[in-house]
Amino acid sequence: MALIKPIRGLTPKWGRDCYFSENATIVGDVTMGEECSVWFNAVVRGDVAPITIGNRTNIQDGACVHVTNTTGPTIIGSDVTIGHNATVHACTIRDGALVGMGATLLDNCEVGEGAIVAAGALVLQNTRIGSHELWGGVPARYIKHAKPNQAENFARHYVEYSKWYMEEDQSSLSL
Repeated sequence: MALIKPIRGLTPKWGRDCYFSENATIVGDVTMGEECSVWFNAVVRGDVAPITIGNRTNIQDGACVHVTNTTGPTIIGSDVTIGHNATVHACTIRDGALVGMGATLLDNCEVGEGAIVAAGALVLQNTRIGSHELWGGVPARYIKHAKPNQAENFARHYVEYSKWYMEEDQSSLSL
């Protein structure tokens, strides 16, 4: 079972049909919608400011989602994919966006609806990425306009994957 930890009287909350792997960690002032998933070794830590996550969003293996008490919360929309080993810190990610593997998003940046942050990119503090734009590099820069639904399709796959794991968990209980 995932580590679900209250801190300073704040306890994580989530909607129906969420999947949290056995070694995921979710701490403090975290609110997430329905059909979300937090995968192996991922950490969602709302200890000094809130983290709000919409529906059908996935936080993949090894990712870290955190906040800053002086900058503010982390807000992640619906149908968002946070790739393996990404770091998301005190920023806003709009609906349908994709944050690639190993990318880093720094304080007060904003990723627009359906936008893509390429694997390994470093999005600097206060950067604004427009809707359906593809950004990459260190530091991240605009590359081109993303294809329609290019980012959104990833989140749909992870809703399906999480159901495989929930079904497996249920069948192993009946053995």
